[in-house]
Amino acid sequence: MPGFAKLVLRLALANPTVCSFFKRDPCRNSCRNSRKHGKGRTMSDTSSKADGPEAEGPEADGRAGLEPDQGIGRDGGLRDKLVATKEQWARDGRALTGVTADPARERLPPGQRLVTDWPVLDLGITPKVTTANWTLSVDGLVENPLSWSWADFQAQPQESFVSDIHCVTTWSRYDNRWEGISARRLLDLARPKPEARFVVFHSFDGYTTNVALSDFDDDGVLLATSWEGQPISRDHGGPVRVVLPKLYFWKSAKWVKRIELLAGDRKGYWEVRGYNNHADPWLEERYSD
Repeated sequence: MPGFAKLVLRLALANPTVCSFFKRDPCRNSCRNSRKHGKGRTMSDTSSKADGPEAEGPEADGRAGLEPDQGIGRDGGLRDKLVATKEQWARDGRALTGVTADPARERLPPGQRLVTDWPVLDLGITPKVTTANWTLSVDGLVENPLSWSWADFQAQPQESFVSDIHCVTTWSRYDNRWEGISARRLLDLARPKPEARFVVFHSFDGYTTNVALSDFDDDGVLLATSWEGQPISRDHGGPVRVVLPKLYFWKSAKWVKRIELLAGDRKGYWEVRGYNNHADPWLEERYSD
C-alpha cells in the first residue's frame, strides 16, 4: 500500500466515529464467525434475535445485508409469497424451520382435550371380580380354544407397553404404562382359523364390544393387568382389561372374561346404540352415519 494511503487509513482509524463503524459492521462479524460455527451457520443464526414468524425485516427472510435493489427483494411477487407463507406458518404455530412449535399438538386427535387423571366411565355396574374368581376363555373360530385361570394367565410372558388413551367423551391421556399379555401372544396360542375376521369381547358386567381381528392383532394391543406400575383397579376394569390404543377407549373392554372370534361382524353394546363400529379417534369416528 502506498505510504500516503497508509497515512489516510491510520488517521481514519484514529477517529472514534469511524472506528466504531468498523466494529459494528455486521458483514465483518458474520463472515469471521461463520468459520467458527460450522458450515452454513453464522453468528447471526445463534443470536437472541427472534427468528420465528414474528420476526420482521430482511433478516426474517434470510436476506440480511441486501439492499432493496439486490437479490429477491426486487421481485415483489416472490416477496408477497414469502410473507404469505410466514403468515400461514404463524397460524399453524410453526417456526421458520417448518417444525411444529408444540409437538404434542400433532399427537392429540381432533376434538380431544388433554387430561392428567384417568376418569372412570362404565355402565354403572362394577362387578366383584378378583384374581381368585377371574377366568378367561378364547373361543369361536380358533384351532386351540383357551380357558385360563389367573395362575394360567400369570404364567404367560408379560410385556410392557406405553400408549395414549383417547376416550370418545373427548379426553385423552398421554404415556400410559401398561403390563400384561400381548394380543399377538394370545392369538399365537389360540391360532385363529382362516375364516375368522372379527372379535367380540365379553365382560363380567354383561358389556360387549366388537373389533376387526386386524385391529386386535396389532402393535401395542394387550390384555393389561397393570397401569403405571400398579395392578389395575376394579373401577378401571381390573384384574384384566383389554387395551386397544389406536381406537376410542370404549373398545378396550373392562373386566374381560371371554374373547370370541367370528367370521361375520356382530355389534356390541354401544355399537347397537349408535356409536361408530370402527372408532378411529383420528377420523373422529364417534357415531354411526
